[in-house]
Amino acid sequence: MACLVVVVVGLVGGLAEAEAAAVEGLGVNWGTMASHQMLPEMVVRMMRDNGIKRVKIFDADPWTLKSLEGSEMEVMVAIPNDMLGIMQSYENAKEWVDKNVTRYTHPGGVNIRYVAVGNEAFLKAYKGQFMNTTFPALQNIQKALNEAGHGHNIKVTTPLNADVYNSPDSKPVPSTGTFRSDILSLMTDIVRFLDGNSSPFVVNIYPFLSLNQNPNFPVDFAFFDGGATPLNDNGVTYNNVFDANYDTLVHALRKAGVPNMKIVVGEVGWPTDGVNFANISFAKRFYDGFLKKMASGKGNLDVYLFGLIDEDQKSVLPGDFERHWGIFRYDGQPKFPMDLSGKGNDQYLVPAKGVQYVGNLWCVFNKNVKNQKKLKQLGGQVSYACTLADCTALNYGGSCNGLDQQGNVSYAFNQYFQLQDQDVEACSFKGLGVVTKVNASSGGCLFPVQIVSGSARAAAHVSFWLLPWLLMVLL
Repeated sequence: MACLVVVVVGLVGGLAEAEAAAVEGLGVNWGTMASHQMLPEMVVRMMRDNGIKRVKIFDADPWTLKSLEGSEMEVMVAIPNDMLGIMQSYENAKEWVDKNVTRYTHPGGVNIRYVAVGNEAFLKAYKGQFMNTTFPALQNIQKALNEAGHGHNIKVTTPLNADVYNSPDSKPVPSTGTFRSDILSLMTDIVRFLDGNSSPFVVNIYPFLSLNQNPNFPVDFAFFDGGATPLNDNGVTYNNVFDANYDTLVHALRKAGVPNMKIVVGEVGWPTDGVNFANISFAKRFYDGFLKKMASGKGNLDVYLFGLIDEDQKSVLPGDFERHWGIFRYDGQPKFPMDLSGKGNDQYLVPAKGVQYVGNLWCVFNKNVKNQKKLKQLGGQVSYACTLADCTALNYGGSCNGLDQQGNVSYAFNQYFQLQDQDVEACSFKGLGVVTKVNASSGGCLFPVQIVSGSARAAAHVSFWLLPWLLMVLL
């Protein structure tokens, strides 16, 4: 992959100076679980054009890290959960730091500030799978960072879901917050270790999930614009679930013996599709209130929004909203007006520049098919398309939920067609599909046109630059 980077960097040209200013302490999560990714250089430029100066990535992909060289953006680079086991070996930890940190921390390189060891490793859903590997991995990576001379500037941490702490049902207020009983001893050891190394506690807080998972949750309490019945905790009033959740952690840390530990919100955001409550209107309401809160300076928050771009390959086991967390669409187009400065200036973010689309073609249901035997295969063909492609927008509460039966079929067919780079054969569906040049989008339901993936563009340009050399060799 490294040889490709040298060629494609020149496609974007010099990084533009930021055209906007984000509120102090704001960063974004840049996930890459998408079938068609933009060139990393385009994504970095898009972030800089919007004044974003901090980014959290979920692995140490060399192409991604290479694209961040010279950007001066503060980077949190991660070690995935499935690598925690091998980090029990200090030699492996040293090798990882040398390959993924030291390699990039030269003058004009990548401004790495944190190494995230694992991600939400103590989720109850993991049933203790990473309970014995996370802390040793943290210790080994920190030791390796220190030995390599990075320990003063680069801090180790482990992002955790807010389910690692709670308040008792008998008194569900922040002041009674403590770490979960099953991990209390382990969490106490971890936070004292992190605090001793001046490392932050990174927590992921999702008001959306509070609303989505509890049918009795008061809707207004998920937002920051008032209207909710306040929660009173010994004279301290909470008007939203984020603040209440955050202070529950504050009290848990105090009880663990680290009252002054720095807290970083590693993930917070609102999805825009896939289920009820996940829509543009609620997302805008959430971000407007949250960014104004940050701009007010209350709490002096360091926050990474989740997420930057939609990811159509994410697992939907947590919910069908998982593929729609981006403040940008799959193609780098902003979804709705938002002001990252928190000043309430309602305008669209700067979109990605230089994105190429496969073509203006759509795949839809062939209305000319009258053969009943063929039509009986519709269900199976739609099921096939949606097994491989993302059809979550068709769900109840989704942006395409209002389509009629033929519209549902067309949406499913088109999603698969675009996933397959508009291959004509991918629109066959046993004769039930047909390619059209007419945009099939309907109202608020977008029938997307796929972009040329970054890897495909890189390969094409490598071929272009290598061709003269190959001709010389052959001649």
